Amino acid sequence: MGVVYNYGLADFQSIAAGAAVLASGGGGSYHDACSILQELAGQGWSGTVTVQDYDGATNACVLAIMGSPDAADSLTLAAVQNSVSNTVAVMEASTGALLGALIPVEIGPINSLVPLIGAAMSQGAVWVVNGDGAGRAVPELPQTTFTGGVQLAPCPAALASDASTLVDLESAVLGASTAARVETLAGGVVAGFGGYSGIAMWPSNAGNGFALSGSYIPGTLEQARGLGQFLLQAATPPATAAVADVITMITGRPAGAVVTNFFITSVTQSTSSASLDSGIIRLDNTRDPSLSTETHYLYNLNENLMMYSSASVAPDVIAPDSICYYSESTGRGFSNASDDLALYFDPTTGKSTGQMVSVIAVQTAPQLYNTPGVVASFAGLLRNMGYAGAMPSA
Repeated sequence: MGVVYNYGLADFQSIAAGAAVLASGGGGSYHDACSILQELAGQGWSGTVTVQDYDGATNACVLAIMGSPDAADSLTLAAVQNSVSNTVAVMEASTGALLGALIPVEIGPINSLVPLIGAAMSQGAVWVVNGDGAGRAVPELPQTTFTGGVQLAPCPAALASDASTLVDLESAVLGASTAARVETLAGGVVAGFGGYSGIAMWPSNAGNGFALSGSYIPGTLEQARGLGQFLLQAATPPATAAVADVITMITGRPAGAVVTNFFITSVTQSTSSASLDSGIIRLDNTRDPSLSTETHYLYNLNENLMMYSSASVAPDVIAPDSICYYSESTGRGFSNASDDLALYFDPTTGKSTGQMVSVIAVQTAPQLYNTPGVVASFAGLLRNMGYAGAMPSA
């Protein structure tokens, strides 16, 4: 079973801070994650949640918030708790099995917390698996290791709104043979709910031999907690190179700064019909882009998928490698959600706020890269952005 952890509120805060870097610009808003945890503290919660490796004997499923981070702008604790309880109830009714464990779909400021909040609500009846399906945040379900388990079927997939009463609850149970089909079907449902939804899928129980075993990347929640603890305990914001070194040490994945202390000088974002935010972020080495001598562009689909320099014919970084934000001005990571970006780029003036931004490239988790279909799925997203070059090697 490995090490058993008992995470309290301080650990939740560390996980959110670490995930805000490791998530490659996605996984939900760090600003919202901090607000949600402040609410949790305000409620007086002082318990702990058990976090450990999957035991191969407990009914479990993947649990997340799905959709547009901007649609979920100013997400509250009540919205998360309602989404979790509604979605879990629909999943349990669909499978006929009470859940005893939950696992994050990805690493992200919100989506790393969702199963932890669900377990905290259960008063000890549910624990959380120390892992996830990507080691970063991903735009779509097919870009996870959960797709690699032959016995781990994606459905039934349960989606539910954040309604506080049964009469107002909207939900859907999807049946499909692949995560790609669930993604397509879920896009319309999530849009109908208002742009975001709770989602539970990939059930693991006696019916499929508890197939979650071997289908996830182990240890990633503890990795996020370790990085976040390093950032939160630092007396002054650590240097970008130091953060990259800590990421390498904690995750075992090579990491290095691509740009250090640049400025966000332009943000173009829009929300698709499938409730995904897509956009282009411009980074310059001066606050005034007209004086810049080096410019880079980040292309995102919720998450950062490609970064390139105007002076190069090849990308700086492409997915599935992670393209992670960190700021030496604030000592924190952040996401592409509007409320996170607002600290670094003022949308009312169309100019940088003066807060500096760095980008750290982190090599893909080997298990993600080697999951059949994952690299091809990322390649399809990149082709839609206009990139048709080679993919990174494992």
